[in-house]
Amino acid sequence: MGHPSYRLLHMLTLLSAIALAASTILSEHVYRTKDQLVVRTTTGTYTGLIEPKYPKTRQFRSIAFAEPPVLSRRWLPPQKPPLSAKHHDSYNFPLSCPQFVSKIPSLNNQYFAEGTLVNNGNQNDTSGLVGADTSEDCLYLAVWTPANATFHSKLPVLFFMSGGGFTTGGIDIRYQIPTSWIEDSQSHIVVTINYRVNIFGFPNARGLTNQNLGILDQRAALEWVRDNIAGFGGDPAKITLWGQSAGSMSADAHAHAFYDDPIAHAFFLQSGTVFSGPAVDDMTQSNFSFVAKRFGCQFTDDSDGIAELDCMRKVPFKQIENFVGQYADSGEQPPLDFIPVVDDSLIFSDYTARAHAGKVAHRPTILSNVANEMSSLVPLPSDLTKGPDQTLVFAYDLAEWICPTYNSTIERTRLGIPVFRYQHAGTFPNLNPFKWLGAYHGSDVPMNFGTYGLLTSLADATEFETEVSRTMQNHILAFAKDPRHGPQKIGWKALITGNGSGGELIRFGADGKVVQHVDSIEVDGACQGVGAYNAFP
Repeated sequence: MGHPSYRLLHMLTLLSAIALAASTILSEHVYRTKDQLVVRTTTGTYTGLIEPKYPKTRQFRSIAFAEPPVLSRRWLPPQKPPLSAKHHDSYNFPLSCPQFVSKIPSLNNQYFAEGTLVNNGNQNDTSGLVGADTSEDCLYLAVWTPANATFHSKLPVLFFMSGGGFTTGGIDIRYQIPTSWIEDSQSHIVVTINYRVNIFGFPNARGLTNQNLGILDQRAALEWVRDNIAGFGGDPAKITLWGQSAGSMSADAHAHAFYDDPIAHAFFLQSGTVFSGPAVDDMTQSNFSFVAKRFGCQFTDDSDGIAELDCMRKVPFKQIENFVGQYADSGEQPPLDFIPVVDDSLIFSDYTARAHAGKVAHRPTILSNVANEMSSLVPLPSDLTKGPDQTLVFAYDLAEWICPTYNSTIERTRLGIPVFRYQHAGTFPNLNPFKWLGAYHGSDVPMNFGTYGLLTSLADATEFETEVSRTMQNHILAFAKDPRHGPQKIGWKALITGNGSGGELIRFGADGKVVQHVDSIEVDGACQGVGAYNAFP
């Protein structure tokens, strides 16, 4: 049996080995868990988080893609961050870019503020003030990726740009947080971004070479994703550039301005194209000077544009944003518009001519609309039981949304670009406070992101709503994974007729049916002088 001291020594050695092995296993586990949440990029190392509710999804909520556009960099193009190995925690969403919180009642701020508006800190959502959680230091993006994704995963990437009329928008909008979607699918990555809006994104000021700074911000973010997404498990060759409303118009602007180097392998234009507008062609640049005058930065000589800018760079951004926003809320005329500017470099005066010249990215494209875009965009009527004049609403539906989508369909199909169309026509108790709204502008956003059940003040989500949402997501992912062949595999046909007429589109959520395949003439016919448009199919 051996000497007791030897037996004791052997036991101690064995216990030590077991403890060492256990420690090694634990250390390796901790290292793997930590390493799982650390991604090295060209501009720094970022540590994300995993929420207990979503254990299979990593979130990197705040990653800088440009230097802060503050002080002397205000109203200049985004400057790429330097190469860096600096470590950053990415646990909290960034502040949104400067934007105003209107006091004018709207569908969003009266019924859906918690889902549709950027986080406004401790202020209410009709404050009539610059957003509480906004800052000029705002050029960040966020990434959601499966927890086990690695460099070898090569997952498709949905790069999303929010809407907001080029005056609001950003990452921190609850309807646009895709955590549950990634948790369910485990087969794709979503990136969302901040970009400068309103007077800080589209100043149209004397003394500037570049006026469409918000578009340049978007491009800078897209370039960062191209260069770094592989580290998160994404495939830089499978980026779908996706926007909604103003974000969709922006995405289409990229398809035209960077047609020979779009970075994206596909486009998803959700309620908006370059034919929707808006854009200004104001050579006088009077709006910016009007604001500058308010702050004592008045220089009448045309050569003093630089002096005007230097003076305005010393004014706190909150004062500028409050003045512009409160002027708009007051209804004073003429209006102060700070939206994309025709410069024939990023935003063009004649998209039809460019289309005929083939100057649009030859990439498969989803073009979509909701059935009654304008019902939520006109001022809230005094009699909420009756709603606005539907004849007028339908006219705007066609002029601002449906026919521009039809024109974009023609533009692309003539060039042999596969176009996949859908119409969201679903109405659900928790998303529709009034029947006259129908499927209103933006009502498909929570369906796409799977966040439709976020608000329960009106009603709970329904099983049918869940089925419609999952089906919409499946169609989007089929496209993102293989935009040329994926949709057809689930019965979604491309419109490639050459003139945009004929062919079928998918209708989601109408008549108690998850999916219907309808002739596109049912939607586009009025744009061709065939029949009348029906916003309540």
